Amino acid sequence: MIADEKRKLYGIQFHPEVVHTPRGGEIYKNFVLNIAGIKPEWNMHAFRAAMIEKIRQQVGKGRVICGLSGGVDSSVAAVLIHEAIGDQLTCIFVDTGLMRAGEADEVVSLFRGHYNIPLIHADARDLFLTRLAGVSDPERKRKIIGAAFIDVFDQESSKVGGAEFLAQGTLYPDVIESVSATGGPSVTIKSHHNVGGLPAYMKLKLVEPLRDLFKDEVRALGRELGLPPAFVGRHPFPGPGLAIRVPGEITEEKLEILRKADTIYLDEIRKAGLYDTIWQAFAVLLPVKTVGVMGDGRTYDHVCALRAVTSTDGMTADYYPFEHAFLARTATRIVNEVRGINRVVYDITSKPPGTIEWE
Repeated sequence: MIADEKRKLYGIQFHPEVVHTPRGGEIYKNFVLNIAGIKPEWNMHAFRAAMIEKIRQQVGKGRVICGLSGGVDSSVAAVLIHEAIGDQLTCIFVDTGLMRAGEADEVVSLFRGHYNIPLIHADARDLFLTRLAGVSDPERKRKIIGAAFIDVFDQESSKVGGAEFLAQGTLYPDVIESVSATGGPSVTIKSHHNVGGLPAYMKLKLVEPLRDLFKDEVRALGRELGLPPAFVGRHPFPGPGLAIRVPGEITEEKLEILRKADTIYLDEIRKAGLYDTIWQAFAVLLPVKTVGVMGDGRTYDHVCALRAVTSTDGMTADYYPFEHAFLARTATRIVNEVRGINRVVYDITSKPPGTIEWE
C-alpha cells in the first residue's frame, strides 16, 4: 500500500474488488465511509427515480429505439426507459437464430403481451448463418455478428420515423473489458458489439442507463421495476449468443445439437435446486469428434463441454463444484438424448486465467 497523507492520496497494488481478495469489501467500505466521509444513502429505488429523470432530460420529446436481445440487461433497460418516456420508445428484437431454445418466443410474449411495449420482431436467422458460414476465428465471428446486427437494426429502425436515440443494455463490465479506461496499457479482453461501434451514418445518440451498473445491480433494478423473478434471475447470455459456444464454424445442425444439450443441462441444474446458486451455466459444442460406442455400433461424434461458474460481477469467477453424481446423470442424459454427442466433459477453469465464455 502507498499513501501521501498531505494530499490524502492512497493506492494499493492488488484488486480489492474481486471475490478472491480477503476482506476486499472491508477495504473499500473503510475508505469510502471513514476516510472519504461519504454517506451510504444510495439505493436502487433512488437510482430508478434519478435515472428516469435523467432519461427524460436527455430524450425530451425525441423518439428512442432500443436493441432488445432478450437478455436481462437490454430487457431491464427497455422497461426502465419505457417507464420514463412511454410510447416514445420502440424496441427492435433482432432474431439472430443464435438464441437458446424457445427464447425468441418468450421475448415477444413478454414485451408485447405483458408490457405492451411497441416491438418490431426482425427474423434475420438466415442472414446471420450465411455471413458466419466458414468463419472460425472468435473475434471475426463477434465482429460479423455485430455488423449484421447493425445492418438489420438499421433497416428496421428506418421504419421508425424520427428516431434520434439508440438505447442499449451496456453494463460496466462490458466497458471495462472492451476499452482501456484511461487510454493506457490495459488490454482489450474481447470486443462487445453493444459497446459503441455505431456507424457514423446512423447519427443516433446513445442512451445507456445501465452503463455504471454490474449484473447483480441490474437484477436488483429489474426486481425494483417488477420484472418476473424467473426472468430477472436468468443467467447472463452473451450478445453473440450461441455462436461463441460453438468454437469453430457455425452451422444450423451444430446449433440445434447445442440447444438440445444446453436444455438438458439447465433442466438438471433446476431439478437439483442449483440454478440460483450458479452465476452462469451453459453447454459448449466443441470442434472435436471422438470415437464412442452406442449399442453394438461405433460412433464418431462431437464432444460437449459443460461450464458452470459462481461470481458476483462477472469480472472474476470460480467453477461450480458439482457432485460427481450430478455430472454423471447429466452426461448420461445428453449422450442418450442428443444425437451427435457421444462424450461430455466438465470445465474446471476459473477466471482468470480463463474467461467465463469459451470464445
